[in-house]
Amino acid sequence: MTREISERQAFLVLNALPNIGPITLNRLLEDLGGDPRSVFTAGRRRLESVKGVGPVIAETITSWESHFDLDREEERMAKSGADFITTRDATYPRLLKEINDPPIGLYRKGQYGFTHPCVAIVGSRRTTLYGQTVAKTFAVELSRLGFCVVSGLARGIDTAVHDGALSVGGKTAAVLGTGVNLIYPPENLELYRRIAADGAILSEFPFGRSADRQSFAMRNRIVAGMSEATIVVESDVDGGAMITARFAGEQGRLIFAVPGRIDQSTSAGCHQLIRDGATLMTSVDDLLSELSYLDGLRPAPIGEKPADAASGRPAQLTETEAKAFACFRGGAILSPDAIAAQTGLTAAELSSGLMMLELKRLIAKRADGTFEARNG
Repeated sequence: MTREISERQAFLVLNALPNIGPITLNRLLEDLGGDPRSVFTAGRRRLESVKGVGPVIAETITSWESHFDLDREEERMAKSGADFITTRDATYPRLLKEINDPPIGLYRKGQYGFTHPCVAIVGSRRTTLYGQTVAKTFAVELSRLGFCVVSGLARGIDTAVHDGALSVGGKTAAVLGTGVNLIYPPENLELYRRIAADGAILSEFPFGRSADRQSFAMRNRIVAGMSEATIVVESDVDGGAMITARFAGEQGRLIFAVPGRIDQSTSAGCHQLIRDGATLMTSVDDLLSELSYLDGLRPAPIGEKPADAASGRPAQLTETEAKAFACFRGGAILSPDAIAAQTGLTAAELSSGLMMLELKRLIAKRADGTFEARNG
């Protein structure tokens, strides 16, 4: 090694070197005493004595300066406001350390330190209104209960998840399959900024690393590995969310799947997971009963916003939901047509609003297709 570097810099260099997987990196650290700097001073013969390390990897490590520009990387991190957390840091996700191949470090944009238990919610990019509504509702409810909601910043379900958590002041983490400076899809730029401000953007990849099939799979193992449970809302049988669920199963985590329409391809993956033993999920209560948290171990809930005193409506209703819910004052039992006539809402707005009110347990659908408010 031609220059002295700090322990954190050594972690950063090792993480960025090409063709060295996380299993090999962790084995190197274990065999050489845990200090990443010792990997660079060990010499080729000692390096090659470690299982999985051959001449190519040994050469890459000993000549690391020709493979990775540390000064440029640190400059880019400083300019973007990102840092690099390692398995030694208290801010590194606790559960992620327990998987077979944890990243030795993570780039992080945002200062959230993962003090809350994490739950992943994932699903299809090609989603339905039903899927988006369910994903957002679960994210809202879990955030209010004090969980950090984890997803991947992709279109569809991921976007609904992050937006739902942020809408109630909750914590959310987006794990990327690229470097933290690459924002995909580009229309999620504003969402990316909101997550970085109140939660965390994470990646194990160096700046400028573009996505490929392998990087997304590696991202999915982190999403599952840092989470107590993984919830799949909508997915094709060969969708990326199914890979995340598989990792969750291999890592000994809980897997939940939301049922959908039998004629909808984006429900096929969830139905397959349920057939294979995943827990069918219809409400957050299903998750809580499986996690079996003791009162003293539950995350601290986020305080509810006060109800709107002028309207008397429950807190956290959108304008559309509030209009629909107001029709049920006095115990009215109403058909969708009657609600539409009273509110002037379009069919699409009303369908979404009623679905949200049902998921929030404020109204119930009767056998004849009418709706009524729930008691209590």
